[in-house]
Amino acid sequence: MLLPVKWLKDYIETEKDARILADGLTLSGSHVESIIALNKGIENVVVGKILNIEKHPDADKLLICKVSIGRETLQIVTGATNLNVEDYIPVAVVGAKLPGDITIEKTNFRGVDSYGMLCSLKELGYSDNVIPKEMKDGIFILDKEYPLGMSIVNIMGLDSEVIEFEITPNRPDCLSIIGMAREAAATFNIGLKESTITIKNEVEDIKDYLESIEVPSDNCNRYYAKVIKDVKIEPSPLWMQTRLMEAGVRPINNIVDITNFVMLEYGEPLHAFDLEKVEGRKIIVRQAKEGEKILTLDEVERNLKSSDLVIADDKKPIALAGVMGGFDTEITENTKYVLLEGANFNSKSVRLTSKRFGLRTEASTRFEKGIDSNLGQVAVDRVCQLVEEIGAGIVIKGNIDVYKKVKKENIITVRPTRVNKLLGTVIPVEDMIKYLNGLGFEAKEEEELITVKIPTFRLDIEREVDLIEEIGRLYGFHNIESKPLIGVLTRGEKPKARRIEDKAKTILQGLGLNEVMTYSFISPKAYDKINLPENSSLRNYIKLINPLGEDYSVMRTTLIPNMLELLSRNYNRGVPHCAVYEIGNTFTAKEFPIKELPQEKKILSLGVYGNKDFYYLKEVVDKTLDRLGIKDIEYIREENNLTFHPGRTAKLILNEEELGILGEIHVDVAENYDIQDRVYVAQLDFDKIVELTNLEIKYKPLPKYPSMLRDLALVVKEDILVGDIQKVISRHGEGLIEKIELFDIYTGNQIPEGMKSVAYSITYRSYDRTLRDDEVNNIQQAIIQDLENTFDAKLRS
Repeated sequence: MLLPVKWLKDYIETEKDARILADGLTLSGSHVESIIALNKGIENVVVGKILNIEKHPDADKLLICKVSIGRETLQIVTGATNLNVEDYIPVAVVGAKLPGDITIEKTNFRGVDSYGMLCSLKELGYSDNVIPKEMKDGIFILDKEYPLGMSIVNIMGLDSEVIEFEITPNRPDCLSIIGMAREAAATFNIGLKESTITIKNEVEDIKDYLESIEVPSDNCNRYYAKVIKDVKIEPSPLWMQTRLMEAGVRPINNIVDITNFVMLEYGEPLHAFDLEKVEGRKIIVRQAKEGEKILTLDEVERNLKSSDLVIADDKKPIALAGVMGGFDTEITENTKYVLLEGANFNSKSVRLTSKRFGLRTEASTRFEKGIDSNLGQVAVDRVCQLVEEIGAGIVIKGNIDVYKKVKKENIITVRPTRVNKLLGTVIPVEDMIKYLNGLGFEAKEEEELITVKIPTFRLDIEREVDLIEEIGRLYGFHNIESKPLIGVLTRGEKPKARRIEDKAKTILQGLGLNEVMTYSFISPKAYDKINLPENSSLRNYIKLINPLGEDYSVMRTTLIPNMLELLSRNYNRGVPHCAVYEIGNTFTAKEFPIKELPQEKKILSLGVYGNKDFYYLKEVVDKTLDRLGIKDIEYIREENNLTFHPGRTAKLILNEEELGILGEIHVDVAENYDIQDRVYVAQLDFDKIVELTNLEIKYKPLPKYPSMLRDLALVVKEDILVGDIQKVISRHGEGLIEKIELFDIYTGNQIPEGMKSVAYSITYRSYDRTLRDDEVNNIQQAIIQDLENTFDAKLRS
């Protein structure tokens, strides 16, 4: 939520700056995300008045304007087309500074000098999403006369800040300016200025304009309505537009702006209907009929289900309750009569409809969290007050209010002794009462208890402990002294799988890889991009009923597409080298159709490109598994996996059980992801790794007897695996081979075509005696003989 500080100060008595307010509210439990300065470096931008407009003699699309800024008249050339004589506009004079470190200089446009610039809202630092549509491509026209030469910073309130808050789901009352003002007043022990709502000039009778309101659905507890006639649709005043833009809402017209203004002010979503377009002058709040359709304000036709709550007239749905209004009854420039709605809808109903249609609006965000049903009347009456104040229409006397179950204040008692015991404090009862009353509660002491009347807007307060938390946060959790726990304690620790996962992450980070996290949802097209066969079991994926989009519509059964998407994104953004890992879940259905939760398997995925190769990735895997106590991994050539290169891929085998796959991604797959470099990926079954992990460390004494080193250089066929050669060497060790290390592989000159030279260093050692040359030579000769018989290997001379 964006909280403009100037708007906040309309309701509290304080001169504190944004930094102090943010720090204090953070300490009392409100999470501040950031502080945004509205003035992004603007200097010497003043109010000007257009005196004359002429066409440029040598440029059809340019205009020459004479602009008065009070102290002088400037000649300014512009390409804007929305200007008229007598308009008041922002003028950046020569030497002025604008957001983005832009300095305005005297400029010559095809022979005509220009002494400044007329400014749009974007040039004043406003983002596109809050600029009114009619102002997007033009100069910002001020709403009335202002003193010429006056700083635009003062006119538009750009000398302030906006505090961005993250509002927790249990505090929907804080999704409003008044809600945050109440928090600030309680935090700083200052006065709260709540406005008095009065409607002065009501006329006629609402029954002459609105026949009835019916609420047959149980998903609407209250529906309150008033009517406004003789509506004049025009831009809202500048003060209201700037308030809305500061809070992240785009101004549209005066009626819509007022409803949005009051929604932000009180936290109650409102809706305005063009009453003349409501068939039968009747409102019915009901469940939709299966197959009904509605064209919403975003001009999308939506198919309704019986689970959707709608506002309907005598013939058709005219709004998705709590989510979005209907296009057919929207406020337009021709609207003369307006029906104002302030309702209270079931939060679950709104959430399900919003989720099903993928529609997240300011209204649905608030209704989903729950709203005080007493707010509807207050907010609608406040809209009527503002309509009168800005002359947007005439309010019709009376209202229609369908209120099924009236929300009343709850009363909870608090034990002061319990407060201090639970918090570990010595807070006086008087201070406890002060804290609670500061939040809008009615607290008083009665027979060693504090009796508290809970206002209806605090939906989160249900029992004594909730009030203890309120007292604690206003006292300041940072002021509570840390004390040792009393009583019987047990030691909590992470489960084994989490400890192994943390250790694996530490190892991988130590080896130079960065951790990544990707979505569990992928596109079904991803399986085609990795060349997965049509009959592959990995294609038996689970489809989401209500996906975010086609790209996130199925649950993944492999992490390879996620890894390749991530590597592709980095590669195509110019990152020269990348080495990353992810530990994430895959999801496999136990049966189709889905009747129970899918089986989740944890996978370790690694990906590299750049100055890395197959052996780098193999070394990362080897070292990771070794440090987890997993030894004797075999690498078996894999030629049948179409995702990988057939000659540079291996399966990992331990005790005849497959742990995963490692290799170079097939060039066709790499091209599918727009990667022109070699890419290497490994995917390992992390659940099996957890089972096999042995973190027990055994130490053995340093050897007393010396080792003996023998080198062995062989020429063998290129397709013979070095791992197979190593197995033959090991089986002749007679318990004396301590280490076998491959230190050279060579093909080229002096080596016949189709052959390769491999060289090993073999370390022999006995732990109970000194070895003799003859016994080591005998073993060495037996190894050579076996290699010759098994692989037709020849000693390299």
